[in-house]
Amino acid sequence: MTDKITIYQKPTCSKCRATLTLLKENGEEFDSINYYEKPMTIELLRELLHKLNMSARDILRADEPMARGTESATDEELLQLMVKNPDLIQRPIVVRGDKAILGRPPENVKKLLGSVDVLR
Repeated sequence: MTDKITIYQKPTCSKCRATLTLLKENGEEFDSINYYEKPMTIELLRELLHKLNMSARDILRADEPMARGTESATDEELLQLMVKNPDLIQRPIVVRGDKAILGRPPENVKKLLGSVDVLR
């Protein structure tokens, strides 16, 4: 695979730090985007959801206090809420080409690395 990896992350998140370590240990070149410093747009979130093959609800951190009362929210409403409150987004999201993986647990990212071990 030649597509460069992009990781959307929060530097203080332990799963994000573990994923960054995994990428470095595997010699992967990657761009790291702190989505608190460079906020996501609804369009970017839609693109990431498409690559993840997930819905907005799938990446909602439902245990966050701000997520209370979102049980009947539509995907569009959740996207708007996530853009305003990035703590609601599961992280890290790791992208390579037209594929993306939620790095929870960080080992999930190995699926994007093209490792033969992952295929077993």
